[in-house]
Amino acid sequence: MIISTDFLNFKKLKSLVDWKLLLFLVLFLNVKLVVKVPAIIIIYLLQFNFKFGFSLKNSRLPLFYLLVISIAVFNWLISRDHWNVNYGLVLLTGIGFWSLCILAMHQVKLSVERDDTEIIHRTIVAFFVLNAVLSLFNLAAIIIETGSFNPYTYQGLYQKYFIGTGDYIRGLTFDTSTTNAVLNAFGVIYFLTKKNMPMLFICMAVMLFTGSNYIDMVLLLILLGLFIFKSSRDQKSQIVICVMFLVVFMGKISPQNSIYVNETFKNTFHLKFLQRPVPYELKTPITLTPDSLLSPEQRREKVAYRYLDSFYVITHPKILPASKTVLKTDAGRIYIPEPRINTKPFQHIADTTPYQRHLLAFISTHKASLPLSAKNDYPSTVPGKAIGFMQTVNFLRQHPAKIMTGDGTGNFSSKLAFRASGFGDAGGYPKKYAYFSPDFISNHLDIYLDFFSKKTDFHSLTNNPDSVYDQLLAEYGILGLLAFLVYYLGYFLKHYKLLTYGLPILLVLLAIFCTEYWFEQLSIVLFFELLLLLNIKESSTQKIGSYAS
Repeated sequence: MIISTDFLNFKKLKSLVDWKLLLFLVLFLNVKLVVKVPAIIIIYLLQFNFKFGFSLKNSRLPLFYLLVISIAVFNWLISRDHWNVNYGLVLLTGIGFWSLCILAMHQVKLSVERDDTEIIHRTIVAFFVLNAVLSLFNLAAIIIETGSFNPYTYQGLYQKYFIGTGDYIRGLTFDTSTTNAVLNAFGVIYFLTKKNMPMLFICMAVMLFTGSNYIDMVLLLILLGLFIFKSSRDQKSQIVICVMFLVVFMGKISPQNSIYVNETFKNTFHLKFLQRPVPYELKTPITLTPDSLLSPEQRREKVAYRYLDSFYVITHPKILPASKTVLKTDAGRIYIPEPRINTKPFQHIADTTPYQRHLLAFISTHKASLPLSAKNDYPSTVPGKAIGFMQTVNFLRQHPAKIMTGDGTGNFSSKLAFRASGFGDAGGYPKKYAYFSPDFISNHLDIYLDFFSKKTDFHSLTNNPDSVYDQLLAEYGILGLLAFLVYYLGYFLKHYKLLTYGLPILLVLLAIFCTEYWFEQLSIVLFFELLLLLNIKESSTQKIGSYAS
C-alpha cells in the first residue's frame, strides 16, 4: 500500500491556509493589549504596507475611523478644560485604539485582496477549530475540578460554576465568554451558508457552552428569519437541529438558565404574564435555586423545605464510625454519606469580594458626585443599560452645545473612561495619570457602582451601561452616530446585493453593539470585517464569472 506524503509537502501545507493571517487573528483577538500591539508589529513586518486608500469616493477602508479621530481632536481643541497632561494621555490612548482598528482592518483587507477565497475560508475554519479545542479544554478543566460531568448543575465549590459555568468558556481569545459566544454566532451563520455541517454544529455547541443567553436569543431570531426567508431544504433541517441544541441545553444541561432568561424578560419589560417554570420539573431542586430566581411564594416554600431538611437531620439516626473507611448507623447498617447540599460549600458565597470592597470604598470617598450609588439601597428595577441611555439623552439636553460632537473621548461612556479611572476592570492604566471626568462619575460610573457594588444577582449584562451606540452618541455626538451609519454601515451595505451570510452577520453585530464597547475591545469587529470583506469578494468573483460565461 502506498501512503500519500502530500501532508509532508511543506509547500502544499503552506498553501492550505494563510498562516500569516491565522497568526494575526490568534494574536490580535487575544484579550491582552500587550499581545495585540506586538501582533500589529509582527504582521506589518511580514506584510509591510501602509497604503490605506482613504478617499471621499469609493474609499478602500471605512472613513468612519478617520472621522471619529477628527471629532475627538476637535472636541479637545474647543474645550480648554481638557488641556492637561492626564486628559492628554486619555486622548492619545483613544486615538491609539481607533488607529489600531485601521491598522488591523488594513491587514485583513490585504489578505482578502491577495488570497484566493478558498484559502481564506480554510483559514477561518482553522481559527474556529482552534477556538473549539481551547473552549473544550476550558470545559474539561472545569469538569475535572468539580468532579461533575455536568458542571452547569453542580453547586459545590460555593457555586463557583453552576449557572456561571459558561463565563469560564473563553476559548482562543482568553477574553470574556461573550466574545467567544459572538464569534461562534458568526461561525454558525457563516458555516450554515457554506453548507459545512460539522463546523456549523461545532460553533453552535461552543456558543451554547458559553451560556450567553442574550447571544442565544439574538442568533435564534436570525436563524428563524433565515428559516422563513432564505434557506434551502437542507439548511432548514440544520437550523432545526441547531434550535434543538438550544432546547436541550436550556432544558437539560443548564435548566437554571431558562429561569434566568424568563426572569430577565419579566423584570426588564415588567411582563406579569410570564410564569416561572415549575422548579420540580428542573434538575435543580427549589432548595438549590438562588433566591433571585424565585418568587416570594417559592422563597417561602424553600424555607419550609430547609426546615424539614433540618428537622430530618436532627431526628436521623446518629452516624457512628465503624472504621476509617466505613460508616454505620446505630442499627449496624452500612451508611454511604451523600453531600449535604444545604451546607455552606453548596451555597453561594454572600461575602463582599475584594473588588466590591474597592467599589464601596470609592463610593464612600465620592458620595457627593454619586447620586445613585451613594444612597446605599437596592438598585432600581429598571435595567442599568436603560438608565445609562436616559442619562446620555438628559446630559445632551442639558448641554446642547455638545449635541453635535459629544462630550469628548473618554469623558462619558467608553471602555477608555473605565480604563482611565484606574478601576482595573477594563485593563491596566498608569495610576499616576488616572483620569475621572465629572460627567462620567455622575452618570455611567455611578450606574456601574450602584449595581456592581451590590450582590452578584445584579451583575448582569442588562445592568452594565456599556454600548457602542451610547458611546458614539455621548462622546462623539450626532456627528459620530452619522459617521457610523453612513461611513461604516454604509461602507458594507453599498454592496448589499453581494452579501449572503454578510447580512445576517451584520444584524448580529448591530444587536450585540448594545452590550459592550466593541470597537475598543479590538476583537469581534475585526472578525466581522474579515467575513464581510470575504463575502463581498467571493460574490463579486462569482458575478464576474457568470458574466464571462
